[in-house]
Amino acid sequence: MKLERLISIIYKLLNHDVLSASMLAEEFHVSQRTIYRDIDVICAAGIPVVSYQGMKGGYGIMDGYKMDKSLLGSYDVSSLITVLHSLSTVFEDDRAQGTIDRLKTIGSEQDYASLSVNLDTNQTNPASLPLLRKAIAERNVIRFDYINAKNERSTREMEPLRLHYKYSNWYVYGYCLTRHDYREFRLSRMLDARATDRLFQPHEVTHKADSLNSAWTESVEDVVLLVHPSALSDAMDHFHHADKQFHPDGSMTMRIPIHRPLEARWLWSILLSFGSGAEVLEPTELRSILKEQLIESLKLYEEV
Repeated sequence: MKLERLISIIYKLLNHDVLSASMLAEEFHVSQRTIYRDIDVICAAGIPVVSYQGMKGGYGIMDGYKMDKSLLGSYDVSSLITVLHSLSTVFEDDRAQGTIDRLKTIGSEQDYASLSVNLDTNQTNPASLPLLRKAIAERNVIRFDYINAKNERSTREMEPLRLHYKYSNWYVYGYCLTRHDYREFRLSRMLDARATDRLFQPHEVTHKADSLNSAWTESVEDVVLLVHPSALSDAMDHFHHADKQFHPDGSMTMRIPIHRPLEARWLWSILLSFGSGAEVLEPTELRSILKEQLIESLKLYEEV
């Protein structure tokens, strides 16, 4: 703990002109006397700490003292800081700030952020994210209720291994103790997630995820969509990777590779949200499914 505090103090001094002992003591929850001893240790290690007297006095690093900027080669330090800051906010992880402080010491004063990342949106980030990340780090078995794609609810126990952010959603991958196999769960469908007191041993690297990706690729089918001018932006927001062909009347044909489109309820919802702004041309079976969905929806409003 003392070593971590010493390193943190060094980087804070590198990133600030002057810091008072009282400010450092308050931040690290120690006494000012402890900070004085820490400064002595840092000086003994060869770090040129300067003491400033007066009302705004404190400690600072001697001007001209620089860290080796070759540590990250040609990486864009500002971009790394931006990404780390966003992730630290998402996961409510104060420790990431220490990494950010260290990165700042090797950046140039002329650096500017060429990248902006904002993952901290209440609409997309489940509240269970910090809990799951902690469970992965501490190897705690987690327990939760899950609603699958068939709208079936079940209780699961899992040894979480890693978090994924893909397809604009968060997923957790690990060993499901309920099904005795590796599984991936979408966080938005998890309910009452909680960490148990039970610990699990580290897992060997599994290629299960690779085989799942292969199965996904083999079951992809193209969905052809005719998009009217009134729905162009919505369609492109949802399917920006699709092949697009624009027509003289302002409409657009999209060819979208979808994993099992006849079973993809998430896809049905998006297509129905376009209203009369888009029409499915292929596959014909999907046209029939959407028609049935519309008929069932109309039944809810027969009295209107």
